Order: sequence, then structure tokens, then C-alpha cells
Amino acid sequence: MSGDEPELLSGEPNRPFRWDLVRPDQLGSLLDDVPEVSLGYVDELVACAGRVLAQSAGGDLYFVGRSVDSLFDLLSGALVDTTWQDRLHPLPLSLYGLDGQGLTPAETAQLRTNLTAAGLTPADLMRGRPTVFVDLVYQGSTFENLYELLRDWIDEDRAQWDVIRRQLRFVGITWRDKTSPKAWRWQQHADWTAELPASSIRNVSLDGRVWSYFGNHQAKTAVSFRRTRWSDPKVGVPRRDRGTRYALAEAALLVERGRSAEVRRQLAAGMAKEPTTGERWSRELQVELRR
Repeated sequence: MSGDEPELLSGEPNRPFRWDLVRPDQLGSLLDDVPEVSLGYVDELVACAGRVLAQSAGGDLYFVGRSVDSLFDLLSGALVDTTWQDRLHPLPLSLYGLDGQGLTPAETAQLRTNLTAAGLTPADLMRGRPTVFVDLVYQGSTFENLYELLRDWIDEDRAQWDVIRRQLRFVGITWRDKTSPKAWRWQQHADWTAELPASSIRNVSLDGRVWSYFGNHQAKTAVSFRRTRWSDPKVGVPRRDRGTRYALAEAALLVERGRSAEVRRQLAAGMAKEPTTGERWSRELQVELRR
């Protein structure tokens, strides 16, 4: 690092820059000359979003990593000016596979500092509403690594695990397959899920082509926030390359689409089909979405 570049102070939180697309006045001319964006997947995404809301137990939703950016953007638009507008939180964090294991003390310290800034300390996890983590899931390694890291922190802080375990929830966006008793389900092969109530693990299926687009091919507005970047202050600098600007145009369009009365009604209709529709928080949110 050169002497002209800022250094991250010890104990200072760090996260990638993200534009506030609910209030897009900061974009200026960034979207000029960006190719037209196609949202051919939007109906599938709206259906998925309605089910995610229905599986949220009325909690605060944390969208892990970049694969669920579009889900976050759509819901950010749909829930603006509702009592839920502050319950959506992007959680830039890559913990996939071995990359989320064997952290050094310095990496663990920086991760905890970043999570503290996101409102995810052990004390925060004991708050009144559930904490709901949402991510695309293949084999569930990101959820497992996140869970293990939080569990170690909870034990070290001697927080009330008996309270927290009832407040944690993991909603996996899975690749849609034909329904079968023999179908492979990631949570059935993850030992850690047995430490939580059965209701804490929920899945929402998504069309395979759309799942693959979000997880493998979609341009993103930020680089993957891997452990090598957790303490790198350069991630806080806005990116303006062509791929980023295209991703930003797609995200802005999703926020705008989410604001529409049509999408809000579709979300409410989707929630109404789920078993949780009779719960008070769900009924109240459906009413807000239909206004």
C-alpha cells in the first residue's frame, strides 16, 4: 500500500461501498450510455421474494454476500415507506467453502468488528425480533461457516444461547428440482442445523436458470468481500467500470420495479398463499403492501 492510500485503523469497521438506490439522486450520470437492462426473470424473483418474506418470522433480514443482491434491491423498493423499510440489511461477506474456515486472530477480529457495525453481535442476536440470514444455497457451506463463527463468538461472550437459538433463522434460496422424497436437501447433510429448532431452517426454490444467473453470471456492483478484503479500505471506494455501471443500472431498475403497485400486490398475494399468512405480522405487512 502506498503512502497516499488510507489505512484502516485497528478496530474500525469496513465494508464495500454500496449506492443507496432507494434514494438514487447520488447516481448522477453514472448510468449514461449503459446498455438496456433486461429483467426477464422478474416474475420469478417476485414469487421468490414473497416466499422469503413469508418465511422471515417477522424478523430482520440479512442478505448474505452478493448472490441475493437482486432480491434485496427488489424488496428495498417494495418495502420503502412501510414499517419494514429498516428490516432489510445487505451483509457483504464471502464465507464459501474453505475460505470461511481457519481464520487468523486478526481476521476474526476484523470480521467481528464488521459484524458489530452490521448489528450482529451476540447481544444484538438476543433482541426482540428474529435475525434471518438469506442466501443462495448449493451445499450450505456459507451458512455453516457463518453459524460456526457466530457460535464461537456467542460462547466467548457467554451470551444466552438458549435465547439466541430461538431467534436465528436461515432461509436458503435453492435450485428448483422435482419434488421427491429422495431429493437432496442441504440441511439434512449439515450437522449444525440439528442445534436449532426445525423451524429455523427454511428453503425457497428458484428456477435453475435464474438461480445460476444470480449465483454465477450476473454482474455485481462490488467485488466479492472475501477475507483478504475485510480490512482493505479500498473496498469503500465506488467502482465505476462498465460492468459495475451495468450492474448498478439493473439494481436501480429492480428498486423501481419493486416500488410499483403491481409488484407490491404480487408480494402480498404470494405471502397469502403461505402457511404463515395467519400470523399477525404477516397480515399487517400484506395490508401495507396492498395500499
